[in-house]
Amino acid sequence: MKKLSLSLLFVSAMSSFFAQKIYSVDADYKANVKVFVVDADYKADLLVYKVSADYKAGSNDGKWFFTDADYKASKKIFFVNADYKADVKVFFVDADYKAGWKNSSKKQFFY
Repeated sequence: MKKLSLSLLFVSAMSSFFAQKIYSVDADYKANVKVFVVDADYKADLLVYKVSADYKAGSNDGKWFFTDADYKASKKIFFVNADYKADVKVFFVDADYKAGWKNSSKKQFFY
């Protein structure tokens, strides 16, 4: 029983570590990833759903939690003003089941 409890604790800690906790920075040189928000889902590399709590964030599946401090984030992003400047193009969706990668070759930016 003790080993099971420790295993569950470890798994939950690791899933929290790999969760997509995002912080939006104010300059491109501070970012890990440059992101452009497109106006339609078919133009996106990633469909993103903003979750309301960090434990609801996914692990590179498009469910993002925006943190209030950079040290809490797993990735720092900068929103660029043109698609050619972006590493990844995103579209924000209105339901969590719609979130996910459309262009899996871009997944590397969020590992």
